[in-house]
Amino acid sequence: MKISRIDQFFPRHRIRLVRITTDTGLVGWGETTLEGRHRSTHAAVDEIADYLVGQDPRRIEHHWQHLYRYPFYRGGSVRMSALSGIDQALWDILGKHHGVPAHALLGGAVRDRIRVYAHWGIADLSDETQAAARERLDMLQRTGGYTAFKSGPPGPWRAHEPPSVIDQWVKCAYLMREWVGPEVELAFDFHGKMAPALAIEICHELKSMRPMFVEEPVPQENIDALKLVSDHVTFPIATGERLMSRWEYREVFEKQAVAFIQPDASHAGGISELRRIAQMAEVYSMHVLPHCAIGPVALAACMQVDAVTPNFLCQEQVDAALGNGLLTEDWKVTDGYIGLPTRPGLGFEIDEAAAQGRVESGEELGGVFRYEDGSVADW
Repeated sequence: MKISRIDQFFPRHRIRLVRITTDTGLVGWGETTLEGRHRSTHAAVDEIADYLVGQDPRRIEHHWQHLYRYPFYRGGSVRMSALSGIDQALWDILGKHHGVPAHALLGGAVRDRIRVYAHWGIADLSDETQAAARERLDMLQRTGGYTAFKSGPPGPWRAHEPPSVIDQWVKCAYLMREWVGPEVELAFDFHGKMAPALAIEICHELKSMRPMFVEEPVPQENIDALKLVSDHVTFPIATGERLMSRWEYREVFEKQAVAFIQPDASHAGGISELRRIAQMAEVYSMHVLPHCAIGPVALAACMQVDAVTPNFLCQEQVDAALGNGLLTEDWKVTDGYIGLPTRPGLGFEIDEAAAQGRVESGEELGGVFRYEDGSVADW
C-alpha cells in the first residue's frame, strides 16, 4: 500500500482538513487547523506531501521521526500543526486497514466513555448577558447533560487592575457556581494574559468555590512564573495548549509546574506525540485534559488517546467539534460523556460534499486588543 495523493480542505471557520489517499482506495483524514494562522499550515503540508507521496502509510513512527527531524529547524507551531494532521490521517488509515479503531492499536481502551467539558460562562452582570448565559446553560444541560464547564475573564488585563475590575469578574464566576451548584465542575482559562501576582490574587478570590482548574494563568514561555502561581494556589493549575512536543513539556514536568497538562492533538504532534506526552505526564502524577477548540477530526484524534490514557481526566470540546456539518453522524454527548469510538480508524465518516466547501477565514482568535494607552494586549 502506498500513498497516492494528499489534499487539503478549508470548509469552515477554524477548521482545516487534510486527506491522505492510498493506491488501495483507503482514505485517512486529519486536522491541521492552526488558530489565527489559517493559511500557514497549507504550505507546510505541501512540503510534507513531497516526501510522503509514494510511501507506505503504515510506517507511522518512521514518518513522524523523518518529518520532525529532517528539516534541521525543528518544532514550531506551523510545522507541528501540519505534522499533527498528517499523523492523525495516517492513524485513520492504519485503523481502517486493520478494521479496528485507532485506540485498539495504541494498546486498547482503559475506559468505556470519554468525559467532556463545554464552554460556557457569564461575561458580565448585565441583564442581557445573564439572559444569554442562562439560555446557553439550559441548552447544554438539556442536550448534553454536561457536568463541567470552562469560561474565563474577557478582554485585556494589565499587570494589575483596580478592585472594581477584579470584583466584577469574580462576581461573575461565583454567579456561575450559584447557577450550577456544587456537583458541577467549573474551570477558568486566563489565556496567559495575567502577571503572576495578579493571577495569584484572582485565584485566591476563587478558591472558596474550588475550581476544577485555572488554565494558563501566565504566558507559557516562563515555566518558573507558572510554578510560582501553582505554589501559591490551593487548586489545580493547567497549561500546555501552546507547547508543541514532549521536549517543550520537559521543563513543566521536571519542575512539577502544574497539576494538569493540555496538549493539543492538532498542534503537539498528532496522536503519536499526544500519546507520548500523556505517558510522560503519568510519571509525574499529572493528569491530562487535551486541548481541542477546533473541529470534529481533531476531537476524534484526541479521543483515541483519551481512550488509552490512564491519567486522562476530561476532554475539551467546543460546539463545532461535535460535527459542524462535516460528519455524516455527529459526536453525541450524553450525561457529559461521548461514547468510546468504535468505528475503524478515527471513528467517523466525513461528508465529502460538505468538506468541499471553502471558507476564506479572517481573524480567528477574537480580534485585536489594545490597552487604553494604545499598547498591545494579549487577548
